[in-house]
Amino acid sequence: MNKDAQMRATINQKLIETGERERLKDLLRAKLIECGWKDQLKAHCKDVIKEKGLEHVTVDDLVAEITPKGRGKKTQKQAS
Repeated sequence: MNKDAQMRATINQKLIETGERERLKDLLRAKLIECGWKDQLKAHCKDVIKEKGLEHVTVDDLVAEITPKGRGKKTQKQAS
């Protein structure tokens, strides 16, 4: 394990031990909901399903389609 990985593991362990990891996750979740991120992804999912048809979309397809948007990255389709 390299030094960075060791540092991340140590920090993560301390966050878990102190309960701060859950608090940070809750805070992040609340901020994402507050800024509309969750609703935007939900709408994008609905658009993908409408475009491809419910019977032609798998969960894996949906995840592959929305992950770049969720991470703030553009897909080839979006960049065009």
